Amino acid sequence: MRARLGDHLVIESPATGAPVRDGEIVGLHHADGTPPYDVRWSDTDDVTVFFPGPDARVRTSGRAAPGAGAQARPRPDEHPAPPAAGPPGPLPNPGDIGRRVELERRRQGLSREETARRARMSPEYLAYLEQQPADPSPATLVSLADALHTTVSALRGAGLDVPPGQGRALLHPRLDDLDPAECRALLSTHGVGRVAVSAPDGRPVIVPVNYDVVDDAIVFRTRPDALPAAAAGAEVAFEVDHVDEALSQGWSVLAVGPASTVTDPEAVRRLTAEAHTTPWAGGDRETWVSIRPTQLTGRRITSAGE
Repeated sequence: MRARLGDHLVIESPATGAPVRDGEIVGLHHADGTPPYDVRWSDTDDVTVFFPGPDARVRTSGRAAPGAGAQARPRPDEHPAPPAAGPPGPLPNPGDIGRRVELERRRQGLSREETARRARMSPEYLAYLEQQPADPSPATLVSLADALHTTVSALRGAGLDVPPGQGRALLHPRLDDLDPAECRALLSTHGVGRVAVSAPDGRPVIVPVNYDVVDDAIVFRTRPDALPAAAAGAEVAFEVDHVDEALSQGWSVLAVGPASTVTDPEAVRRLTAEAHTTPWAGGDRETWVSIRPTQLTGRRITSAGE
């Protein structure tokens, strides 16, 4: 694909062939007009670096192309294009789709060149997808899913309705212990956890609750006669985790400490006013329970190559 400044990049629907998005090419990274391009999208007026997939085509504008060897320059009111040195270099945090594509490719022992050939795209574009937090078009995802013998849903990280843990293990998994600071940070990112308590008949019970972290304490609302309320007055365990089935990765954090019922009226008003979540179970759940962790441990499973 080659383009000139002022040309329009048109993204077409893989089902109907009708345009679904278009934008003006306002910056070239290569003097010969090959991708990537700086595109000002007509629906948002934003300028982004874009590497076209198989669903994209160029609609020429009739403008004169830059002279041979010349470097195209965007207008003063536009974001300047990076130097003409090929696709942008890897970022510290590539997008989840790109990571899933790369992991699936490596699982199958496929080179980037072979995968790109199967998906009818350039190896440079595939490298861009794997290394950048990109947002590939539906047609691109369909091509990649077909090349990797998987599904678009899997590449997008779907499978939330499937019981976790049924995916394939990584070829080279790495299990790391998390320090207390990492555990506290991960606790603050979630809103649903599990508290382990003893039922009135002495049986151990694990109950999911909606929770917040306030002043280093784990707090949740319940009813006085509900099972989670049994945590008050005892040392309990509280667990939260995250599982990425498509990547066969995840982490878990375990907090252990004494639990108590929050009785101070001002503290209750503050917790209620500043809560980031409400009990999904609904109903009258105005009893606040606070867990003060005395021990925080956690583990994370990642690929040894990361």
